[in-house]
Amino acid sequence: MAGNLKIRSRKDGAAVPLSEQDKRLLNAMQGRFPLARRPYAAVAQEVGMTEAEAIARVEELVAQRIIRQVTPIYDTRAFGYGSMLVAAKVDPEHPWRAARIVNAHPGVSHNYLRNHEFNMWFTIAVEEDSRLGLQGTLDVLQELTGAESIRQLPTLKLFKIRMDLEMSAGTDALASAGEAVDPAPAEKVPFDELDKAVVRATQGDLPIVAEPYAAAAHALGMSQDTLLEHLEGMRERGLLRRVAAILFHRRAGFSANGMGVWKVPEDRVAEVGPRMAAFRGISHCYQRPTYPDWPYALFTMAHGRSKEECDAILDAIERDVDAIEDRAVLYSSTEFKKVRLLYFTDDFKRWEREHAGV
Repeated sequence: MAGNLKIRSRKDGAAVPLSEQDKRLLNAMQGRFPLARRPYAAVAQEVGMTEAEAIARVEELVAQRIIRQVTPIYDTRAFGYGSMLVAAKVDPEHPWRAARIVNAHPGVSHNYLRNHEFNMWFTIAVEEDSRLGLQGTLDVLQELTGAESIRQLPTLKLFKIRMDLEMSAGTDALASAGEAVDPAPAEKVPFDELDKAVVRATQGDLPIVAEPYAAAAHALGMSQDTLLEHLEGMRERGLLRRVAAILFHRRAGFSANGMGVWKVPEDRVAEVGPRMAAFRGISHCYQRPTYPDWPYALFTMAHGRSKEECDAILDAIERDVDAIEDRAVLYSSTEFKKVRLLYFTDDFKRWEREHAGV
């Protein structure tokens, strides 16, 4: 039940018309932006334009709020941060009050209002040496927000995380199954002070210029080739997932996102998870804990140009998988927050001092 959930429109939500070349460019920027001195030259060649045209068009797509940012995507858990998805029951009449409190934590990267009794869904991370830890942080947030109940939903097994919006493919393609994927590792990996320095120098918005890694290399006192070689090594070690354009979903035409949650027998999760993750329209697929009031072990995020397209993707999964005992779909009505996490900053310790005195 959604209770008295008020559906609110999201700021800057109207889709912007895009040419076929724009769609090809956005596909390439999301999935194939290379670790190279002149990455836009490679992207431009793939989509049939010049390097200068590609840079100018990406700048325009940023100005139009279709591209949110071009940025390295680092792996939170590989760097030792504790993280999880959290579902909370907050006052449905005044959800923004709770959202502002939750959003102020520097480890909250995503926060949505969804159509369920558990109406606020956010991801949170804390540093490895956090004095509060995840449990202590959530205790503080529950007290500050007055949340009636909180469910901790950490990732038990990661089957897929790849947020590429397929700009050109239709519903049939998004609702088709590809090759099953192997579960991804999700443990801390060794890293050193140089890795941390590289993260600090490169995280956030990369400049949209012919050589976007040049400024970071200069700040680090190394050549671009040395920096790129180091980034490639971080990618191989699992610290860096990739460098990519992150889109404003609705502005790019994807007006709906449905979180499909599935009740399946525990002994079938390892088999079913990769099959669900293989669907092209699924960006995220996880195994998470269950509770007496939350029996759903598998989570899949579907993104579509309409609710009907999301439903088509999830319906296709249900037809393909014979182990499903129950299914629910939670749609977001408001995006309270969506940012890339910034690592190795003073913000985490400052929040704990201000809100918990530690």
